[in-house]
Amino acid sequence: MRRYPYPLPLLLVLVAGLCACQPAARRTAQADPAGQPAASARTGSPLAGAKQLLLVVTENFSANQARLRRFDRAPDGTWRPVGDDVAVTIGKNGLAWGRGLHGEPPAGGPVKVEGDGRSPAGVFTFSTIFAYQPENLWAPAKMPVHQVTRETVCVETIGSASYNRILDEKPQAAKDYDSPDRMLRPDGLYRYGLMVDHNAPDTKPGAGSCIFLHLWRRPGAPTVGCTAMNEPAMLVILSWIDAAKKPVIVQLPRPELNRLAPAWGAPELVGAVGPVVEQGGE
Repeated sequence: MRRYPYPLPLLLVLVAGLCACQPAARRTAQADPAGQPAASARTGSPLAGAKQLLLVVTENFSANQARLRRFDRAPDGTWRPVGDDVAVTIGKNGLAWGRGLHGEPPAGGPVKVEGDGRSPAGVFTFSTIFAYQPENLWAPAKMPVHQVTRETVCVETIGSASYNRILDEKPQAAKDYDSPDRMLRPDGLYRYGLMVDHNAPDTKPGAGSCIFLHLWRRPGAPTVGCTAMNEPAMLVILSWIDAAKKPVIVQLPRPELNRLAPAWGAPELVGAVGPVVEQGGE
């Protein structure tokens, strides 16, 4: 009889352990180059590549009150909530489909146009932080920062070559716009904020302009198309957001979020505020 160097029960345990390792090795081989499991990918998702996400949810297209929550993407591709959700306000007339990463507006719901008093629904990137005094941010910014001065405006004139852009006016330069949104405001609403890349960079005249995250006038006060919040919430976002993580904002009525989240690999909120259901995806 052949003798084994180990007792038979121990040998069986070693063999079972070796077999158990084989599927794990195959799973590792199937992971994508970024280390994400292949099963978490969502082909064609507007969230592809994003590692940070701001989720703004209303009850319907007409509501102007919303909740905002931050998410980081974990190494396994799931979205993990960061901090608590906060109250925000949006356009006085609610939401309308904007121009962003989500592509053509889905069927159903209004489509945003200039002056409609609605915030854009969809998925959007960010271009720049703006601040009256950037040195007062809670942490060094990890995105470009535009310091707002008396010359800083955002152009809302549809026929202007500078439509939907923040710029600093030059006193002697010719202007093809009138009544721009002057950002050094007496009420300080733009003391801190973020410009949302709605209708950009391929700007369509009349599709809406100068969409920001900014400070609210008072709790519950809606805007004319931006998303507004209290100052601590704004400063937390500006300390957290990181251009290297390709942050996006998703703004949707709850029924649209529930419909699109599985296909997009987006986090989904359940109930009025409710627990978070983490959806995987790239």
